[in-house]
Amino acid sequence: MSEELNQNETTAETPAEVAPVVETETAPAPEAEIVPQEPAVEEAVATPTQPQVIVQRERGFSHYVGFALLSVLCICFYFMPGIAITFAISLIPGISLGAVAAWTFSAIFSVIAWAIFKMKIKGFKKSFYFYIGLCVLISLLLVVIEILTEETNVFAKIVSLLCGAA
Repeated sequence: MSEELNQNETTAETPAEVAPVVETETAPAPEAEIVPQEPAVEEAVATPTQPQVIVQRERGFSHYVGFALLSVLCICFYFMPGIAITFAISLIPGISLGAVAAWTFSAIFSVIAWAIFKMKIKGFKKSFYFYIGLCVLISLLLVVIEILTEETNVFAKIVSLLCGAA
């Protein structure tokens, strides 16, 4: 193959096509540092795929109870603004709410609070963060009320209201 290239180069050059070479003085190029290269490591030849063993632990009863508890707590946390308003309404003398009414009012009030945040704040993610901030603020407010007033038992009354024991 190299012989063919040499023949092509010699036949392509004719005396009319050869341009005179003009020599100019240039600064010598700096010598590049020679970096020793590491010897190439050959990759191992892939063996045929072997069956994989997947070990799956069985989940115990406590796993499912914990998941259920976290789910209930997340729902209660999301509905915290509505639950707080419903709890405040239930403290008014003469008003008695059952569990279904308490959850219904809590859900309605929470959706209304969410809609207000959604309309006032542009962007789903930003309004969601502000709503979660409102939920945290209300939770902290209820904890402060629980600590400062020993006789109120805010969380016990909220749980009894939502369970229908009030």
